[in-house]
Amino acid sequence: MSHPDDQSPINPLPPVVTALFLILAGVEAVLWLGLQGIVGGPTAVGWRLETIQRYAFSAEIFDWMMTTGNWPLEHVVRFVSYLFVHGNFTHALFGGVLLLAMGKMVGEVFSGWATLAIFVISGAVGALGYAVILDSAVPLLGSYPGVYGLIGAFTFLMWTRLGAVGAPQARAFSLIGMLVAIQLVFGLIFGGAPDWVADVIGFGAGFTMSFALTPGGWQRIVEKIRRQ
Repeated sequence: MSHPDDQSPINPLPPVVTALFLILAGVEAVLWLGLQGIVGGPTAVGWRLETIQRYAFSAEIFDWMMTTGNWPLEHVVRFVSYLFVHGNFTHALFGGVLLLAMGKMVGEVFSGWATLAIFVISGAVGALGYAVILDSAVPLLGSYPGVYGLIGAFTFLMWTRLGAVGAPQARAFSLIGMLVAIQLVFGLIFGGAPDWVADVIGFGAGFTMSFALTPGGWQRIVEKIRRQ
């Protein structure tokens, strides 16, 4: 048995969160180094644009697939691949920090597979909503819809804990309310694509999935259905 004094004061990140962050950081590192001319030679300057064209989610391509009934893997993968492609270093930096923060809090309660599912499925559902609701020509990119799915899972945890102690459960939604308000203000001031729609949908997907993915959640749902 280890002595309490020998234990690290820093709780390690859940492995799945570390893996997701390393993928995100690795992609951004290659693109940034290429832009600086450190790797890849002269053609590396265009790597980011090429990566966005190949891996970002496109509502126009989604419309084409829906119309033709043709679903090539190279385009279907965009529902997930866009989560690891960012517009610039700052975009990736904030996405990575949020992923680490929210992933740690969610991953300490949910299993690794559940945490991964929330991030990936929330991102895919957010992209689908982005295409259906907005049908924008601007490609969707960045980890934010998946991260907002993790925020949805964290909100679910807060919602259940507040309910258990008899506190107002609406307080659990203060974080998402603040984040959406900030995005709306920035959008009004600086303009830009309304990708916050994908973020909000990702949040809703993460919150909803948590009912089944939280430890013991699926069993409780099955038991409730049987009682009915």
